[in-house]
Amino acid sequence: MTPTIIRTLKELREVVAGWKAKGETVGVVPTMGALHQGHLSLVRAAKDECDRAIVTIFINPKQFNNPEDYENYPRTEEEDARKLVSLKADVVYVPDGEQMYPSGFATTVSVKGITQSLCGAHRSGHFDGVATIVTKLFTQTQAKKAYFGEKDYQQLQVVTRLALDLDLPIEVIGCPTIREEDGLAMSSRNLLLSDRARTWAPELHRAMEEMAEGLLSGGDHASLKAAAIKRIERAGFSEIEYLDLRTADKLELVEKPDKPTRLLAAAWLGGVRLIDNIAVQ
Repeated sequence: MTPTIIRTLKELREVVAGWKAKGETVGVVPTMGALHQGHLSLVRAAKDECDRAIVTIFINPKQFNNPEDYENYPRTEEEDARKLVSLKADVVYVPDGEQMYPSGFATTVSVKGITQSLCGAHRSGHFDGVATIVTKLFTQTQAKKAYFGEKDYQQLQVVTRLALDLDLPIEVIGCPTIREEDGLAMSSRNLLLSDRARTWAPELHRAMEEMAEGLLSGGDHASLKAAAIKRIERAGFSEIEYLDLRTADKLELVEKPDKPTRLLAAAWLGGVRLIDNIAVQ
């Protein structure tokens, strides 16, 4: 049986109120749809740790700085619902734009500092859109726990900071990146890659792994980064937005992994923007 699909806040609140009245805990997995095994791993975690699991699907226009990118984003609601059957998600919340941003909507949630670099530096307004929609989803679902993948590592840190700063009664849980057999981080955007681009896409991760190994062996940061960029460019990536070693908590730039760090990258391949990150520690 497919999970219950709810499209209005009124109905969602009625369902959640019934769960809460029975003392049941609620977990939420916020998504923009085009679900893959990475998303499904988050749903499994929510089902394991909570009595009820809500999967939200909303392609949020406020976190796209490029209108064309928003229009091209995969929309696969029926297929997504089928994928959730075996996981026994309790509710799929699929609001439309009017539910999330009704006429007169005038509020933006903004997280400073941690949003200024990496994706934030290349996607103007992106994290304001993320912070705003996540705040609304946390409030609407009244979940006790929220599950996010580490693939979007900066987003995970932003949402964690948001919940802490606003005293939201929710625990933000980061779950490991799920990868294809060839190492490519699973992403909804992978559906947009041509066959040729998909063949070469894993080179981003391989170059990052090679750079990380060199850093852990005491290699020179500048030389290792230059070699990684050369390898990525040979694979056909047209633009490398960043390839940074940063602290795992505050995302501050460093050149040596002498504390918990992450190597983070964003690059374009065949007109598709791919991101990835790995722990270096």
